[in-house]
Amino acid sequence: MGANAQARVLVDATAVPPDRGGVGRYVDQLLPALADAGASLAVVCQAHDLDLYGRLLPGADVVAAPAAIERRPARLAWEQVGLPRTARRLGARVLHSPHYTFPLRAGVPVVTTLHDATFFTSPEVHQRVKRSFFRTWTHASLRRAARCIVPSQATLDELARVTGAVHGQVDVAHHGVDPTSFHVPTSAERDRARTTLGLRSSRYVAFLGTIEPRKNVPALIEGWQRACRRVADPPALVLAGGRGWDERVDPAIAAVPGEFEVHAPGYLPLDQLAGLLGGAEVVAYPSLGEGFGLPVLEAMACGAAVLTTPLLAIPEVGGDAVEYVEPTPEGIEAGLIALLTAPARRAGLSAAAARRAATFTWAASAEQHLRTFAKAAG
Repeated sequence: MGANAQARVLVDATAVPPDRGGVGRYVDQLLPALADAGASLAVVCQAHDLDLYGRLLPGADVVAAPAAIERRPARLAWEQVGLPRTARRLGARVLHSPHYTFPLRAGVPVVTTLHDATFFTSPEVHQRVKRSFFRTWTHASLRRAARCIVPSQATLDELARVTGAVHGQVDVAHHGVDPTSFHVPTSAERDRARTTLGLRSSRYVAFLGTIEPRKNVPALIEGWQRACRRVADPPALVLAGGRGWDERVDPAIAAVPGEFEVHAPGYLPLDQLAGLLGGAEVVAYPSLGEGFGLPVLEAMACGAAVLTTPLLAIPEVGGDAVEYVEPTPEGIEAGLIALLTAPARRAGLSAAAARRAATFTWAASAEQHLRTFAKAAG
């Protein structure tokens, strides 16, 4: 479909947080890919993102929502009233709500993105209020949105199983990976990451992601300690990412014996991540379930040897280019020992991971989104 034939799409980017986690990277990378594919776009965002999206989308209408929506309750209220008005003012034919919630009376067809089904399948790893909130909005999207997008076939299958969602109203659009930020790092990038972290050990195991119960970080800490006792030159452990609500992590870090090195640097800027991930002996991501597994894909793109779990969508991303273990301390211990003591295996995974990651592009994701928008408009 040519650009002139496409219905104008308003993308609601107001849910994107200042610290670019998963949803932020999804929106930030998808929008330029949509523009490159010829989409007729408008974007509404928070005031702090106005310049960013203006630079990313020079041909699009980019408008700021009221400053009050920085507070989540105000944003959700504005979404119901102010967002439909914005859609009308900008002449939108389709509204894309990329993070579960949407205006119930939008005035135009709505496409929502549902990122995972773990609020249903693994409720214990989510806070009760979030579990209830996202379950409610998932059901609402499946009932009332013109179409829904999910990032993996595994998520579609799980949603169908737990909600009775009809596959015909939901489309799969895999995420891509940004090769500018996530690539096999240079020696200088690796050295900069080590210097920034203040590492003493000659090698390290890296984790990157929001530190919340679903990511299974306490099991990683225990499995890593067990592995350190059984390998020569024990690696440091780097736990990078924004702090979630897993209250077990700080005590687990505090209990690490002094002879082992662990760092929790928190959120790191994008320009440091290739060096962090590509410079690790192993990137360990022992998640209990993912709707897609963007951190796994990003580590693969950096040429990392990735140790992860075969749960939900992760095998859809990792294929045979990552090492799978059970999400237990014992499983993580065995997997780390196997990789830390086998440089040839790590090198093979590194090469396979970079090749496979290159097949996940935001251009392909954008094309699927455009097909979904066209279905909604039609």
